[in-house]
Amino acid sequence: MDRSSHTLACLFSQLGIDNKQGSIDKFIQRHRGIPAETSLAQAHFWNNAQAEFIKESLLEDSDWTEVIDSLDAMLR
Repeated sequence: MDRSSHTLACLFSQLGIDNKQGSIDKFIQRHRGIPAETSLAQAHFWNNAQAEFIKESLLEDSDWTEVIDSLDAMLR
């Protein structure tokens, strides 16, 4: 099992998104407001691979779950 600490910057890198703090802030600002009934993986701005990674990570309760949950909260 990968026991490394996953950060928001690491998650953005994993998703293939610019992971500089300013870019992360802009991404969150641009995409904030996901409706409560929409899961994070179903948000319109992910490509298929990104959505699948998020969905599978949450289903498997992977090491990424905590940081994905944090991103989810930021985008609500």
